[in-house]
Amino acid sequence: MPSIHSIAARAFLAAASVVFFVASASVAPARAADVKLEAESYTIPSGDPGIDLYIRHKHPAGVETFTPDKILLYVHGATYPSETAFDLPIDGVSMMDLIASRGYDVYLGDIRGYGGSTRPPEMNLPAAENKPIVHTDVAVHDFGVAVDHILGKRKVPKLDVMGWSWGTSTVGAYTSTHNDKVNRLVLFAPLWLFKNDAASMAAAMGVQADRLGAYRMVSRASAKDRWLKGVPADKRDDLIPPGAFDAWADATFATDPEAGKQNPPMLRAPNGVIDDVLKYWSSEKPFYDPGKITVPTLIIHAEWDADLPSYQAQAYFKELTHTPYKRFVELGEGTHTVMMEKNRMQFFHEIMLFLDEKDPLALK
Repeated sequence: MPSIHSIAARAFLAAASVVFFVASASVAPARAADVKLEAESYTIPSGDPGIDLYIRHKHPAGVETFTPDKILLYVHGATYPSETAFDLPIDGVSMMDLIASRGYDVYLGDIRGYGGSTRPPEMNLPAAENKPIVHTDVAVHDFGVAVDHILGKRKVPKLDVMGWSWGTSTVGAYTSTHNDKVNRLVLFAPLWLFKNDAASMAAAMGVQADRLGAYRMVSRASAKDRWLKGVPADKRDDLIPPGAFDAWADATFATDPEAGKQNPPMLRAPNGVIDDVLKYWSSEKPFYDPGKITVPTLIIHAEWDADLPSYQAQAYFKELTHTPYKRFVELGEGTHTVMMEKNRMQFFHEIMLFLDEKDPLALK
């Protein structure tokens, strides 16, 4: 079976409470063609019998030694895997390419049940036969395994980490108990407490709060509708670059060996995250304490994010009470998936401003 990548290729100031609002003007994509990259995809043992975890890796060719501030591990959200979004070429270059071309050793990880990682046995049975699987504590475990693998591979004590959506809970919870292994933390569209009731939150994910099975089924049409939810009607046509949605959907659905057996194709996604939304985030019970995070932290969010609205990112920012410095960037004219949209280069530039800068607290 071809790799996810081959399928996709085919088909600043340091003050602790500074908030930035970035204008919506589109920035032309930069080219990473001048930097030759090496790429590999492989799996590592999770520590649980029969469960392997998928890793996608890119770095500048010929470079094998990296400092902690030049190593980045990214993890996905609640429904889709890491690679098909972060390593999807748009205008010939992916977000992963762009970061690696800046001299970074970049890794993408999949939690069990997603992408190239092992599907738990419950996913081979009808969803209703089992309770929700792959909760946030499992994701934190799997992420930690990937962190330890990279630290051992590169012989460094720490690295940069980044999570998207539910992935911010994964990396946030992990960092809150492993600050010694994290250099800088990037949270893209952070999951925090919902104002809406639990039933409506579950409905937004396509499930009923009182009838959660092990996993849920996601169609291409529902994925497109969810992507564009909250976008003004007159802004929808030019939001997603031509061909990008189909390329992403083709690559994403190809990661699930069962998806093509349905008509229309349906992607399986574990429901542990939905169960956690109901138990914690929709019930005023945070899964972890951001106040225990003691590393520099960037929150980046887009104004049209209907999945995890701006009020969540703003509330989360206030909970970061022990970081040496923190930053909140709100991007204009973007959704929950802004890294694959017309303003994706703003997303890239803001992340690199944070990751590339030297000690912003130093007086020079």
